[in-house]
Amino acid sequence: MNQTTQTAQEKNDTHSQFRLLRRRRFLPLFITQFLGAFNDNAYKTSLVMLLTFGASWSVMNPEVLTNLAGGIFMVPAFLFSATAGQLADKFDKARLARWVKALEILIILAVAVGFWLHSLPWLLSALFLLGTHASFFGPIKYAILPQHLRPQELVGGNALVDAGTFIAILLGTISGGLLARLQSGEAWIVGICLLVALAGFVVSWKIPAAPAPMPELKISLNPLVEAWHCIGFARRERSVLLSILAVSWFWFYGATLLAQFPLYAKNVLGGDENAFTLLLAVLCVGISVGSLLCEKLTRRRGKNVEPGLVPMGALGMLIFGIDLYFASPVHPAEMGMPLATLLQQDGIWRVLFDLMMVGSFGGVYCVPLYALIQQRSDESCRARVIAANNILNALFMVLGALGAIAVLSWGHRTIPELFLLIAVMHAGVTIYIFSVVPEFLIRALIWFGWRKE
Repeated sequence: MNQTTQTAQEKNDTHSQFRLLRRRRFLPLFITQFLGAFNDNAYKTSLVMLLTFGASWSVMNPEVLTNLAGGIFMVPAFLFSATAGQLADKFDKARLARWVKALEILIILAVAVGFWLHSLPWLLSALFLLGTHASFFGPIKYAILPQHLRPQELVGGNALVDAGTFIAILLGTISGGLLARLQSGEAWIVGICLLVALAGFVVSWKIPAAPAPMPELKISLNPLVEAWHCIGFARRERSVLLSILAVSWFWFYGATLLAQFPLYAKNVLGGDENAFTLLLAVLCVGISVGSLLCEKLTRRRGKNVEPGLVPMGALGMLIFGIDLYFASPVHPAEMGMPLATLLQQDGIWRVLFDLMMVGSFGGVYCVPLYALIQQRSDESCRARVIAANNILNALFMVLGALGAIAVLSWGHRTIPELFLLIAVMHAGVTIYIFSVVPEFLIRALIWFGWRKE
């Protein structure tokens, strides 16, 4: 359903982002992307856990396997995002979504074959294909929102998608770890992931049509050339390109932080494996809460998209990111503490509060940027602009991983010192972005009432 065929009832609805969960023009897309994000993380986590702790036929070093799995899942974002953006501009996005979900079912069946053969190359290839599945769905889900939502619903729709994605990441990660520990874990992993993939495919048929803006577009399969072309479309509007860079920085910050959680939980806090799950849960819930607050904060000034929230989010990420360094214990009281014991330690609640605030302000920071990218991109190339965003997001996450390795291994710094360094870098990046796009700061002053419209 497009904007010209909305029902009178919808037009008269009191605006609320949660009302979108009752609309066919949003709910099937939300469920489809939620299930896909859940499956991606459930399989990736369960594979690493199973091969690390349960599979006698895997001889790969666990630390190498963990980083290899993350890299394999991320590589398709570089290789296929540009092609995905072209397809989403050329064909109906709802139809593409169904094809992508059908591919997910085939990938899970390939996982079953990999476990049956006890073949690590086969299983890692399936992980690569799941990364491909995610890369193709990304431009679809973000480019379809402006077609199905009214302008005043764009922030709320993005907030729900982002909140749902991080909750799905959390649930998928927890579920993957639990499935890997079960007896006959391989069968459980395949069975649950296959059910989720089938459910996503069925729901995707309910996504309303989203006609192609450029059906005459000729598809080019050269990933490097087309990636540059996608970035070129983003450069047409300076605020769009700077918003993409700001979103990419959010992923640099968040992914680098998240990658340290296992060792931070073990070596800095002194917790067991449940401490990692707690840190992940706090950060993901924080991002979800911050994302959902954006719609309410935006309506405070009567705007469809409020760029003024971005500086507020950036400031919160800076303050609580720095405090995370000071809140971290120099030496844990003991190692391998159960979660109940860890929560009784001095300072742990300050660490959790800082993580919650970093996540919450991160949600406030990134949701308006996504909405602004969608709103100000030319409809004829919007999916390719989203593809450019995905490519740069992946690039920044890789740079974050390499930078963390350099700081921790070659620089001989601690994880809390890495957190402090990222926060300081965050200050420099955001000052630069706000200086070249003063609209963000001007809108922030207006939002706080310190400047008139």
